[in-house]
Amino acid sequence: MLTMYGIKNCDTIKKARNFLDNSGKAYSFHDYKVSGVDKGKLEEWVMEHGWETILNRSGTTFKALDAGDKAHIDAEKAILLMTANPSMIKRPILDLGDRTIVGFKATTYEEALERVKA
Repeated sequence: MLTMYGIKNCDTIKKARNFLDNSGKAYSFHDYKVSGVDKGKLEEWVMEHGWETILNRSGTTFKALDAGDKAHIDAEKAILLMTANPSMIKRPILDLGDRTIVGFKATTYEEALERVKA
């Protein structure tokens, strides 16, 4: 089964969930704000995509950090920041089982879902 990770009230999440609902594919939704996020899961995503892709540096939560927290970020520091502040995780992350998709583009989801069994 597919799993979407994100924050329920995010506009991009709403678009992605609507897309999946209309596709007829079964999926579960993991809300970072409600359930947090496992450090091991973050490590997997960072290994697959790089911390630069997973850490949302354009969001208000990241921008509100002090300069010291924003300085000298590497994978380990990014994971610590995202564990403490799940709002800093790029969203959505769609777990297809064998790989993940970061962000939402309808064409990317369409191509991915064609390969996923109903």
